[in-house]
Amino acid sequence: MRIITLLVMTLAVFPLNAQSPDLLTRAETSNYEETSTYGDVMRITKGLVAGSTLAKYESYGKTEEGREMPLLILSEPAVTTPEAARNLGRPVVFVQGNIHAGEVEGKEAALILARRLTQGDLRPLLKQMVILIAPIYNADGNEKLNVQNRTAQYGPVAGVGTRENSNGLDLNRDHIKLDSAEGRAFVGLLNRWDPHVGIDLHTTNGSYHGYHLTYSPSLNPNTDARMLALARDHILPAVQEAVQKKHNFRTYYYGNFASEAGIARESAKVDPANPGDTVWRTFDHRPRFNNNYVGLRNRLAILSEAYSYLDFRGRVRVTEVFVEEALNAVVANGARIMQLTTQLDNDTKGYSDGAGTRPSLGVEFKLAALPAPVDILVSDVEKKLNARSGREMLVMAEKAVPVRMKDYGVFEVTRALPMPRGWLIPRPHVESGRYALAIERLRLHGVQVQRIAADAELAVERFLIAGYTKAERPFQNRNEARLTGKHEAAKLSAQEGALYIPANQPLARLAFYLLEPESDDGLVTWNLIETDLAAGATYPIYRVIDGAVKTAP
Repeated sequence: MRIITLLVMTLAVFPLNAQSPDLLTRAETSNYEETSTYGDVMRITKGLVAGSTLAKYESYGKTEEGREMPLLILSEPAVTTPEAARNLGRPVVFVQGNIHAGEVEGKEAALILARRLTQGDLRPLLKQMVILIAPIYNADGNEKLNVQNRTAQYGPVAGVGTRENSNGLDLNRDHIKLDSAEGRAFVGLLNRWDPHVGIDLHTTNGSYHGYHLTYSPSLNPNTDARMLALARDHILPAVQEAVQKKHNFRTYYYGNFASEAGIARESAKVDPANPGDTVWRTFDHRPRFNNNYVGLRNRLAILSEAYSYLDFRGRVRVTEVFVEEALNAVVANGARIMQLTTQLDNDTKGYSDGAGTRPSLGVEFKLAALPAPVDILVSDVEKKLNARSGREMLVMAEKAVPVRMKDYGVFEVTRALPMPRGWLIPRPHVESGRYALAIERLRLHGVQVQRIAADAELAVERFLIAGYTKAERPFQNRNEARLTGKHEAAKLSAQEGALYIPANQPLARLAFYLLEPESDDGLVTWNLIETDLAAGATYPIYRVIDGAVKTAP
């Protein structure tokens, strides 16, 4: 009887088809020598939907080469629409893998997690949240498998895809400019499903540290401080502790070594006996990166970076358990997360009610150290030949030594501007068609752009351009630009047909970053506003300070 009872309990947790070959990733079936192809991913996602009433499928877009971008929607009871998900009153979590198709751990881990969630031990989580899994964001890059891609990475030895998409774009630099079909599909998904939490899965190389995985919240200081505090003080510490205690993996905030005197340059190796002025520093605050972009949308962002010198099996496993424990942390803090995201949206909806309700946001920033030094694990690497590529892979050494150093893990605002009531694009500019691309991008992001329904006299600030510089060399197919100048108060007669972007909307912080002329990652940066930008000219978008604006849809 005891044997029968145990068998029944086992089958309840692990159904007979849970390990069906059709639901196993190529990593699992190849002893972690290979990574899953697009066809493998589609077979598994469709198989999970066919084998479980808790899994639904949608294509949330198409890649540049026309491939469907698969999304698994997991919940108990099942939901098929964002409205149904919201009606459950649970946190919605978005998990994305393979934005860089050479960093394949997230793809494999996401598929394994989907199997466990629908047919295994993690199924109870689906009664407490809705989980959206996009396992293969850069599907086109994934199909360019080659043993000469990311050769220093410790497997899979049969090769991986490319970092870039089929147009040569790094999709983790495209969240503002949205030049890629994949980027536009991603923001469309955010606008429709509006997940409370976004988890983006990567692999990192770089410095020889002692962590199996590093992670990061949003790093942009224009993210609401309450969201940053929730991530840093509650969610991520809980995940780190659980991953260590339950799974024996070492994790910490993302970073690389550098000297304090030359902090802009990474150092691969540190001598634990003589670290000198070595510091640990994070990467970038700009919203072209996924985690920073999601934070500006008032949502909780988590970046996961498995260590590329850990073996492929280990990287898949640490990514899997990191996401598992992140989901557990979301369950434990679900009400708090939902309440905070609602509060932040409501706060931004009130930004036009009066100057006292509107924050000042940064236009210039600096990297800053945490208040006190911390112990950072320092390790080394060994070399191992990949017979298939003929190249040497780097292998994480077993020993890791704690070294106390400064942690430059945050960014601070060095110059800020108050949030205006809104921004205005005069009717002549609208009718000229010269700003159509900028207007299109605003709407793609989900930023509200309204037509002024009646003439209005407004108090505004206009930006007088002193200088316009543009990079000589293209980056991501565009030449990054910067404006310098000053704001001055003015009166503006706004005509019916002008366009108004109100600050009282949930995406006000993102709108600020996109529209301000001095933004370091906005419409100007990416040449989405390029006409009439010259020394002595006036920036074509005005900051509205006061005055009644009547708008129409």
